Amino acid sequence: MPAPPRCAWPKNELAIRYHDEEWGVPLHDDRRFFEFIVLDGAQAGLSWDTILRKREAYRTAFDGFDPNMVAKYDSRMIRKLLRNPGIVRNRVKVESAVRNARGFQLIQDQFGTFDAYIWRFVGGRTKVNTWRSTKEIPSRTPESDAMSKDLKSRGFTFVGSTICYAFMQAAGLVNDHVVDCFRHHELRQSTASR
Repeated sequence: MPAPPRCAWPKNELAIRYHDEEWGVPLHDDRRFFEFIVLDGAQAGLSWDTILRKREAYRTAFDGFDPNMVAKYDSRMIRKLLRNPGIVRNRVKVESAVRNARGFQLIQDQFGTFDAYIWRFVGGRTKVNTWRSTKEIPSRTPESDAMSKDLKSRGFTFVGSTICYAFMQAAGLVNDHVVDCFRHHELRQSTASR
């Protein structure tokens, strides 16, 4: 049976599985949101394929992406992480994950959940785009600019607008599957039925 039509960017089995099962699916799970914040920040300057290959090692190293655990990491734990070959051993990125976990907790305290906070940037609903080619997809938008500015004001790092837009795509705040991709229609149908 031929492969269904999909976006052009997934080129290997891991990326195809991520594209087909996760990318663009609307999230409402705080731990998964924190996972994408850590992974998108780690990806800066690297390929997403690199991060996907390291994802399980990240999950183990960062206590299942539990922000409450990561927020407690001290300098000893950061040194331990920097010796872990399974993750991106960049001190600034590792320290950013810890700082962002603390900011994540403050957002949860203020809004009840990170979910309640983050969906405000798209008015509570997935923004469905109608790109015909991946070349049309922007690297940032006014929404990602606003998200970046607000997160930075709350002490987050590695949350520039481009990283925020990648986060929005991953977490389903936007549907950026091209219109010919089988997932575009599936996700559009699932969000319309809510």
